[in-house]
Amino acid sequence: MHYQYKPVGVCSFNIEFDIDDSSKVTNIHFDGGCNGNLKAVSKLCDGMTAEEIAGKLLGNTCGFKNTSCADQLAKAVLQADESVKK
Repeated sequence: MHYQYKPVGVCSFNIEFDIDDSSKVTNIHFDGGCNGNLKAVSKLCDGMTAEEIAGKLLGNTCGFKNTSCADQLAKAVLQADESVKK
């Protein structure tokens, strides 16, 4: 399933990825934000399950913000995983 998420409170304005029935996340792409860092996050998380991504990234902050693009990715994959399991 292809999933699109609109992050809140961060510089990126769109996150897209694929998630399968086993919760594996692939093809992660961010629009906006810190290009190099988000390409690295995407590569490092590719093939991980939603739970693994959330375990590593949930709660990560950026500067003075109470969230980050990585935190928003974690929230997105958890939300997508819930949809896939319904």
